[in-house]
Amino acid sequence: MANTPSSPVRVRFCPSPTGNPHVGLVRTALFNWAYARHTGGTMVFRIEDTDAARDSEESYQQLLDSMRWLGLDWDEGPEVGGPHAPYRQSERMDLYKDVAEKLLAAGHAYHCYCSTEELDARRDAARAAGKPSGYDGHCRDLTGEQKEAYEAEGRPAIVRFRMPDEAITFTDLVRGEITVQPENVPDYGIVRANGAPLYTLVNPVDDALMAITHVLRGEDLLSSTPRQIALYRALISLGIAKEIPAFGHLPYVMGEGNKKLSKRDPQASLNVYRERGFLPEGLLNYLSLLGWSFSADQDIFTVPELIEKFDVADVNANPARFDLKKAESINADHIRLLDPKAFADACEPWLTAPHANWAPEDFDRAAWEAIAPHAQTRVTVLSDITANVDFLFRAEPVEDEASWAKAMKGDPAALLTSARATLEAADWSDPESLKNAVLAAGEEHGLKLGKAQAPVRVAVTGRTVGLPLFESLEILGKDKTLTRIDAALAKLAG
Repeated sequence: MANTPSSPVRVRFCPSPTGNPHVGLVRTALFNWAYARHTGGTMVFRIEDTDAARDSEESYQQLLDSMRWLGLDWDEGPEVGGPHAPYRQSERMDLYKDVAEKLLAAGHAYHCYCSTEELDARRDAARAAGKPSGYDGHCRDLTGEQKEAYEAEGRPAIVRFRMPDEAITFTDLVRGEITVQPENVPDYGIVRANGAPLYTLVNPVDDALMAITHVLRGEDLLSSTPRQIALYRALISLGIAKEIPAFGHLPYVMGEGNKKLSKRDPQASLNVYRERGFLPEGLLNYLSLLGWSFSADQDIFTVPELIEKFDVADVNANPARFDLKKAESINADHIRLLDPKAFADACEPWLTAPHANWAPEDFDRAAWEAIAPHAQTRVTVLSDITANVDFLFRAEPVEDEASWAKAMKGDPAALLTSARATLEAADWSDPESLKNAVLAAGEEHGLKLGKAQAPVRVAVTGRTVGLPLFESLEILGKDKTLTRIDAALAKLAG
């Protein structure tokens, strides 16, 4: 059966604060956020932190920081508040206890006294007989005497939810109609023997209490949906929930070897992309293409364009492959879209941080602003900038031995001596004059510009490849340029 919530769209992003955020998690956050913004709905940010052994305050802070960096703002949640606070599950335990007691009292749940050993033995027997190996309902209809006997033995009891003995059908927003038979969805635990609520209870209860209308989440949670729909029906009967949300299960993000991208994969951590200097806009652009497309002929778009176009109905059910090269290419396109000042500002943290090649006090903002437009067309991620402009901020260039060997062939000393003389007489306010000076030096030795400028470039910048040479010389200045040519001549003579 299809379920179309009647109220305005309310979606939620509810990560657990365990480890660093990964790109699959970000994709889920993005699709929820984009759908909320597209529909004029509400984005709820909720923290599922009931696992004290794995959750950490550091991870919690990283989650908030990552969402802020990405620009994925939330309408209700930590630091914002809202009508359904608190938004951390660890602060909602009394709510879950109350709901569990109501489910027990109404007969929607029951105490299960089966030991782990008994459960394992019965599962093994079911498998051997070719039957479903889920919970067999052993404690489903215990008499009062049987319960008393178990309790007299001192047996701990968990709380199980009583699944209906009928098929459950729902329409997934991504995958269409899905029907699950009752033998494939046995009764399941919702409260541990120590009284701690399980994810199977707290997640749908929070969705119900926070009036979530659309649950957009990973495909790996699809198997839990029939259980949650049954629980929702019980919550509705108790007046705790108003309606069952619409469910949409997003496709897997695949990594190397056709395997689901996991937290342990090197390319999975969001921090990797932040540290390399991906733009939030570039990363969001790429991640939105993992299971969705803007149009048949356009891969590059802005966040406002994404909001205008995004609809969960257009998400593809097929697994999406994470392609690092394409992610880098899209990020490079977004770097090109920045206005020059925004690009200069975005790169500055990499140029003013303590660096192996220069000290922060060596950074020259005026020189950087002058050369930034030439660098903007050449970097893929912002951290690339250091290798492109380090020659500006060092007393001496970082010398690449392979570049030196490649450029200093034939009679480089003669060429550099001529170039020094023509450059000294050139107009240093005009890159074209500097180009003509090196061209003239090359002509003295029968060399075209390409061959003539290579030794000059390596002497001045340390590398054979880099930003436009003559604009770079103008910004570096006459004195530093000639001093570096002198140093190269000394090395050749030595």
